[in-house]
Amino acid sequence: MKVGDKHYRTIWLNEDGWSVVLIDQRWLPHQFRIENVRTVAGIATAIRDMWVRGAPLIGVTAAYGVAIRMREDPSDAALDAVWQELHATRPTAINLRWALDAMRETLRPLPEGERAAAAYVRAAEIADEDVELNRAIGKHGLSIIKEIAKRKKPGEPVNILTHCNAGWLATVDYGTATAPIYLATEEKIPVHVYVDETRPRNQGAHLTAWEMAGHGVPHTLIVDNAGGHLMQHGLVDMVIVGTDRTTANGDVCNKIGTYLKALAAKDNGVPFYVGLPSPTIDWTVRDGVKEIPIEERSAEEVSLVWGKTASGEITQVRISPDATPAANPAFDVTPARLVTGLITERGVAEASAEGLLKLFPERGRAAA
Repeated sequence: MKVGDKHYRTIWLNEDGWSVVLIDQRWLPHQFRIENVRTVAGIATAIRDMWVRGAPLIGVTAAYGVAIRMREDPSDAALDAVWQELHATRPTAINLRWALDAMRETLRPLPEGERAAAAYVRAAEIADEDVELNRAIGKHGLSIIKEIAKRKKPGEPVNILTHCNAGWLATVDYGTATAPIYLATEEKIPVHVYVDETRPRNQGAHLTAWEMAGHGVPHTLIVDNAGGHLMQHGLVDMVIVGTDRTTANGDVCNKIGTYLKALAAKDNGVPFYVGLPSPTIDWTVRDGVKEIPIEERSAEEVSLVWGKTASGEITQVRISPDATPAANPAFDVTPARLVTGLITERGVAEASAEGLLKLFPERGRAAA
């Protein structure tokens, strides 16, 4: 996507050919900061402290972290250690484990002297693949938007609600939930996006709204609790969200609050779609509520918020009493029965084991 007149991916290699450059998303929308990361510890910090976030981007960042380690030490012990170090940073996003497994499977059979170069090649492949997967998700999701647009009056926008940030900033480019929106905008199909603020880190207010504004997509920021009200009054035509892990049965784990949007959508007959690349599917898990580990993040993310003052200073303020404790589960699970469809790179699947296997039959053969 573009920032100003320049196209950016969210992550790329520096001119030195080995260190990693990424957008530090903590400062958006008020400042656009780029960081150069040269160590595995720096990569781990970037993932854990959410300089980068979103399941696909976390996976790509981890892949480059493995490459940095192989440049320093290409031994088997180092390969296993970096897998463990990076896997521990964010437990819920399955793309992290997928990317680390892909790197280890590629590198383990190779002589140590070939591992560093091969690691950078494989990490770049994972990044490029993410872009193509998201572009394909966009095309399949665009078909859904077009069908809804046919039922609207001429010039009337398709009203889409999204939660958190499953956009360009959550991936290498295009985004998952936002890819259909961007393609619709490029094809001059009128759309309007309701952007959930997404407490506690406000990824919707900070990131999705910034993306929408930069891409020229009409949008309105709403508080998290307004979605159900809008649906009751017929103001939402469809919901599109992303996911950090989707089970083999179609349960969807996404940013906290997604489940509540799905319940409201079901009650009001609003189609609820999830955009996801296939690496986000965890074929080893069948019950999302019972089996997916839910990351518990710092209570300070709930009791403190970042913002820009009238003087232009970016600062953090407390919004709760000093003595009040806070809980911060970062994700929830939306059962498959509430999901209208899973928009993947191969098409739109019914949110069920059968629906997913129709698009990914090789997974059924592997299980057999």
